[in-house]
This record gives sequence, structure tokens and C-alpha cells, in this order.
Amino acid sequence: MIDHIIPYGHQFVTEEDINAVIEVLKSDYMTQGPRIGQFEKQFSDYLGCRYACMVSNGTAALHLCAMALGIKQGDKVITTPITFVASANGFRYCGAEVTFCDIDAKTYLMDLDKLEQILKASPKGTYKAVVPVDFAGYPINEERLRKLADEYGFAIVVDACHAPGGTFIDSKGEKQKVGNCKYADLTVFSFHPVKHIATGEGGAVTTNRKDLYDKVALFRTHGITKDPALLEKNDGGWYYEMQGLGYNYRITEMQAALGMTQMSRLDWSVKRRNEIAMRYDEAFKGTEVTTPYRQDNVVHAFHLYVIQVEADKRKGLYNYLRMNKVYSQVLYIPAHLMPYYRQFGWKIGDMPVAEEYYAKCLALPMFPTLTDEEQNWVIESVKEGLK
Repeated sequence: MIDHIIPYGHQFVTEEDINAVIEVLKSDYMTQGPRIGQFEKQFSDYLGCRYACMVSNGTAALHLCAMALGIKQGDKVITTPITFVASANGFRYCGAEVTFCDIDAKTYLMDLDKLEQILKASPKGTYKAVVPVDFAGYPINEERLRKLADEYGFAIVVDACHAPGGTFIDSKGEKQKVGNCKYADLTVFSFHPVKHIATGEGGAVTTNRKDLYDKVALFRTHGITKDPALLEKNDGGWYYEMQGLGYNYRITEMQAALGMTQMSRLDWSVKRRNEIAMRYDEAFKGTEVTTPYRQDNVVHAFHLYVIQVEADKRKGLYNYLRMNKVYSQVLYIPAHLMPYYRQFGWKIGDMPVAEEYYAKCLALPMFPTLTDEEQNWVIESVKEGLK
């Protein structure tokens, strides 16, 4: 019997994390200081990409990607309905028309066969960007996406907010880290407390393209630069120019310090999450619970561990678990069925696989400090709740 709440996700903060923040509080910098650049280098070095730009949150990261790509009123982009609404909203902020592409029934990721059908139905160049989501931490097939992007003329913005530390093997047999941008133009991450790297709020954009990095970096700070190479003129050391309409999307020095110490445990976190996932897999063998699919050549980052049960049992199971202090979560309500997006004509039946997934899905507790005792209680509660 567990006498405390077990949430579906939870941050892990150590004394090292706390001391890193205290050190900032004792320093000369609280907002913009040297640790932001250090965090960016640590992150880009880990992923193997050329550039990382730290920002205020994952939603800001998505918006900045849209701005960097020059997305404007009436441009068309494609994303998945099974995601947090920010994946679509970041492009709507620039006036884009969002098309949703249904998901694959096994992976819960954007169905690339259906994406190809959407692309073939319109002239090449119709869609300016495709925004796949590495949902729950499972990497999308970026290599196939790259081939489609080259053929149909769109940019790839991978929403990897769930997937730092995830990897996949490409057709050359080479391991690719999510966010290294070998195939994507841009990748975004979130450092929300339930994510692998928790800085309170915070996010990142990674890319290998200097032109995109420069725009993201400019627009995260009001469109202002002091870079002598970019200035139209230079009146002195104080001089700066606003060269575009940007936003205050900056991360802080305190968050960067926390992010760096959190980063040092990322590999451990992914390994531990996979151990927890395997225990769940084993426990639910032979039951009516459908466990997450994954291929052997993929490292699932397991931000979420999502099971499926029969639709007529899901609500009862959710309520039973809460009675037993297991706070599971339903993730996500399909974005195309949100009242805001329904105004553009989206309706029930448009995304049948996503809608069936939503009717059956339930995210169980998944975080690296989940104990065996807590996990056993979750497993026992699920099995009892389904009886």
C-alpha cells in the first residue's frame, strides 16, 4: 500500500542542482550571463549539432522556428493531432494554416504514408513546413522525412520536447541522436519540470544552419543585436539595433545553471526510464493492456509510458487509479478537436486513428526516481482496476 500520490511525471532536483542555482544568485548575473552560452555549447556538443539556442520555453522555441523560416499569413504547415497544442500554435502565431496528419496506430507518431498522400494531393511547394512530434519520446523517421522534404519542398521542424536522449539508426547503420539535425532543419526541446531536463520553464532550438540560428537568436531578444558584423552602423560600445520585430523569449542564467547540472544526468535518466518501461512491459504481458511499441534500432526516451485499454474501461480505470493515489494522465486530446481548431472545419472523424488512440490511451507514472515499490503499486492498481 502506497500512502502518497504517484504523479505521471516528476522533476528530480539534487543538491548539485540547488548549489548551481545558489552560485548564480551569489554572482553578478541573474538573467543574461556566461552560463547561457555554456549551456548551449554543452547541449550542442551532446547532440552533435552546430548550434543550440536556449529560449524561455518549448512553445517559444516553436514560434521562433516559424519566424526563422519566414512563415507568414496563409502559409500551410502540417503537424500531428496527438501532441500538446503548442506544436500547432507556434505556427499559427505567424498566421499559418495548420493541416493535421493522422497518426500511425503502432507508434502514435505522424503516419508518414498519410503525410505523403497529403503532399501528393497538392502542387509541390504548397506546404512550407512539416512539424512531426517525437511523441512520448519515440523518434520519428527523420531520414524518410528528409527525402519527402527534398521532393516536396518543405522545411522539417521536429518537436522533440519529449525526446532528449532518444536515438535512431539510419539506413547507413549510423546512430543519430534526436536533435543533431542531420535530417531536420530545426529541432525544438522543452525543459518543463516533467521533462528529462527540468529548469522550471525553458527550451531550446537546435540546427546546423547558421542562417536559421542567427534568426532564432535575433528574434528571441526583441529582434535586437549588438553584433558588429550585423550592425548597419556602430556609434560605440553602447550601440545596438532592433533589426526585426522579436520577442522576449530568453532563458535566464539561473535556468541555464540548473540545466547544465540536469544535463549531466540525461543518459542516466533515459536508461532508468527504459528500465521502468521494460518492467511495465513484462508486468502487462498476457493482459488486456496494450503497451508501447518500439523497434530494436530505436532508443525511446520515454518521457511518457502510454498504455491503451478498451475505451469503455478507460475512464473507470483512470478514476480507480486516482482513488489509489496513482495520478495517471490522458495525453493528448486530439488538437484538431479543440474548439479553436474546429472553427477551421476540423471535426470528429477527420483523424480516425488519433481519435481511437485518444479514446483508449492512459499515461502511467514515468520518471527516473520512480521506485520499484511505487511501480509495483501502479501495476497492481492497473490490474485490479481493470477487473
